[in-house]
Amino acid sequence: MISTGDLKKNLAIEFEGQPCNIIEWQHVKIGRGGAIVRMKLRNLRTGAIFERTCDAGEKFKRLYLDRSKVTYQYPEGNQYHFMDTSTYEDIVLTEQQLGDAKAYLIDNLELDIVRLDEEPISVELPEKIVLQVTYTEPGFKGDTATGGTKPATTETGLVVQVPLFISTGDSIRVNTSTGAYVERV
Repeated sequence: MISTGDLKKNLAIEFEGQPCNIIEWQHVKIGRGGAIVRMKLRNLRTGAIFERTCDAGEKFKRLYLDRSKVTYQYPEGNQYHFMDTSTYEDIVLTEQQLGDAKAYLIDNLELDIVRLDEEPISVELPEKIVLQVTYTEPGFKGDTATGGTKPATTETGLVVQVPLFISTGDSIRVNTSTGAYVERV
């Protein structure tokens, strides 16, 4: 059991009977009352993000998650197939378990699969990933004075705001935690 004083970002805890990951937390001291802790959590089974407030000093069960390297293989309906690189086991996750991560999946992408009690529950993407732009409006000469951006659709269907000099067919690096353009590759 861990107390609210031991909370950290990306720590896995059991909250209201569900495995959750702490996205962010804040300790708040209110005038006359006791201190409270505001937490932003992500349910590891469903991918849902929610916010909760609890009293300082409240205790939670800490969860220990196992991670192993997998390679993304292919989608089939609303299921996604991965291969464990050490055991060559086929692991299937649903669209609901993947959440936003499905927008970054490209063939043969290496990532980590997260398991709770030997049950695969989600994936952890690399910090940055290279995607190819399949469509974007052409940029015009002289449009860069304001440092503007335009939407670009990538090979996975993800729409990213990119600088005006990016064109269809370019490869770009995207930050998977924010979904933002990083650089042209």
